[in-house]
Amino acid sequence: MKKYRYALLALAVIILLGFGSFLAFAQENPQSADLEVSAKAEEADAPAADLGLSYIAAALAVGLSSLGAAWAVSSVGTAAMGAISEKPELSGRALIYVGLAEGIAIYGLIVAIMILGKV
Repeated sequence: MKKYRYALLALAVIILLGFGSFLAFAQENPQSADLEVSAKAEEADAPAADLGLSYIAAALAVGLSSLGAAWAVSSVGTAAMGAISEKPELSGRALIYVGLAEGIAIYGLIVAIMILGKV
């Protein structure tokens, strides 16, 4: 079970991001332009609890994706430094892998911006 601990952690982060996005987008789903006008009118009377859930979802998206990116960069960075110490010509590839790991945090930020855009 210890072997799959990080994979399960990553899966939990993905599920929480999806749940947060669902909370934000489930409130507003107009099917036509007429419904969009009525939805905007109802949105002004939205309870504070719905807004709070949207803010919590955005915070979870950024926070958990940043934690996942920090763990990924630490793991990939350690392996990259070990590989570069043995073969210096791998430094370009190592930087690409570290950049891909940092992309996880950017995805969380994009999801949070999408969530807050609907509030």
